[in-house]
Amino acid sequence: MTVLPRRRVLCLSGSLRRVSANTAVLEAARVLAPPSLELVLHDGLAALPWFNPDDERDPLPAPVAALREAVGTCDALLIACPEYAHGVPGAFKNALDWLVGGLEFPGKPVALINASGRGSHHAQDALVEILRTMSATVLDDVSGTVPLPGVGCEPAWILGQPALREALSALLARLDRALAQA
Repeated sequence: MTVLPRRRVLCLSGSLRRVSANTAVLEAARVLAPPSLELVLHDGLAALPWFNPDDERDPLPAPVAALREAVGTCDALLIACPEYAHGVPGAFKNALDWLVGGLEFPGKPVALINASGRGSHHAQDALVEILRTMSATVLDDVSGTVPLPGVGCEPAWILGQPALREALSALLARLDRALAQA
């Protein structure tokens, strides 16, 4: 029997809300992930200090070092990010800014989940531009929309909706295939 290696996927939610549709979709993805993928949710974005290039020295602030280590030890990233004022939320952009100066991020495969059921695309478009500028390998064929109702959405509710389970499972299967071919 051949045992396939398990690939580690770091999940980043662009929302700091306690009850967030973006975090919920990533938590639901962890439940639905095929055995060959280990999805790990990073929950330290709220602890990051505001980006200041003067602070990019040894030692890095502990939350920054933890984020960079998590990125460095994963095989890919799965990002679900909301849209605020037609853009990427400031706290999430701050997290990305902290990754620019590290060696862990360039070339990293990244898949995106758009959890908005209202057709929001400005933040997704901006996020793709930012990620490509940071030398990520954006997996356009993997990324997709899992339309959620918004605030208050829980992982159990997502998992109880056949169409959402199917959309999320299909996205994860595409991610699994893309990483297996890499």
